[in-house]
Amino acid sequence: MENVFDREERTMKIMILGADGYLGWPMAANLSLTKNKLILVDNYIKRTLFKKYGKEPLVSLPRLETRCKILKKYNKNISFVKTDCTNTQKFLNLFSRHKPDVVIHFAELPSAPYSMHNFKEGWKTLDNNLKSTFNLITAVKTYNRKCHIIKLGTMGEYGTPNIDIEEGWLTVKHKGRQQKFLYPRQGSSLYHTSKIMDTDLLWFYVRTFGLRVTDLMQGPVYGVKINKTLDADQFYPTFAYDDMFGTVLNRFIVQGIANIPLTVYGSGNQIRGYLDIKDTIQCINLAIKHAPKANELRIYNQFTQQFSVNELAKKVQNALKKIHINASIKKIKNPRVEKEKHYYNAKHSGMKKLGLKPSLLTDRSIIEIAEYVIKHKNKINKTIIQPKSFWK
Repeated sequence: MENVFDREERTMKIMILGADGYLGWPMAANLSLTKNKLILVDNYIKRTLFKKYGKEPLVSLPRLETRCKILKKYNKNISFVKTDCTNTQKFLNLFSRHKPDVVIHFAELPSAPYSMHNFKEGWKTLDNNLKSTFNLITAVKTYNRKCHIIKLGTMGEYGTPNIDIEEGWLTVKHKGRQQKFLYPRQGSSLYHTSKIMDTDLLWFYVRTFGLRVTDLMQGPVYGVKINKTLDADQFYPTFAYDDMFGTVLNRFIVQGIANIPLTVYGSGNQIRGYLDIKDTIQCINLAIKHAPKANELRIYNQFTQQFSVNELAKKVQNALKKIHINASIKKIKNPRVEKEKHYYNAKHSGMKKLGLKPSLLTDRSIIEIAEYVIKHKNKINKTIIQPKSFWK
């Protein structure tokens, strides 16, 4: 599946904030296969933080100025603007100049460990994430209220409540009366808390000023390949595997290949919803196609499968055996403050109803990632994998 639009659909101006990131770049590459005008925006803050904390990704990718030239072979109507989305006037000027039909908002610091590393990192997370979201809301409200905001949230906003996690909303019956509310949120880090605040801001502006917003509650993402057409290293995302910016499945695969035990935090009974990066792109394309009406906030729980950390580690161990890599699993003291044994049943039917065809986690998909890592095995830095951010 190419995950792109029907060529007969009208062309749009689509702005991607955070276009240099793990999701931003493959989303831009995928949309380059359409006739839409793309405005890519980034200020390279993630690259700055990688360097500052010594957390360089597996492969150092060229900057967007260079990579955009690759995409222009498919779509000449692509531009890149180096802008800090937290700079209010610069961002408002950029938005007013282009007046996009859709903005895909990835321009946030997506790391619980970073946000809990120390006071400065915590404040940087709150400051960056809330300012970027508020500036985007202000721009849409001021210059183009028809613009569809697609905001990447996180399943971590919900926490681990002892009831089913509904898809964004909960109907409450109390003393004979009934009201539909945003599902109660209880994030486990400052990063997740900043995302909760994002959702609250968006909901306020939707109901007060008639904005149209899709908020995607995404689980941890894994993978590198985005589709068959763009199956080459130059289209793959920034692959982080460290303790601060890496996602758990990618980290496990790197650990196995580097002959480091797969480190499971605490009991390993923590359950989360996961999805392949191909499905992230597919979901966002579906969100673009199915825009909400004015005064509507649509929320989707964006994941395809639920696993405990133990199950995930075992899946990686079994898959790597098929390519003659014997990975061990080791439990270590949990650096986080989180429930390690809990009920978890999150609903996620919304995207399937729109047409999502999930790419499920199989031995083959794990091996596909492993083959990419093996190709760059000499670049693995073993010193950046063990946790160094502690909640207490």
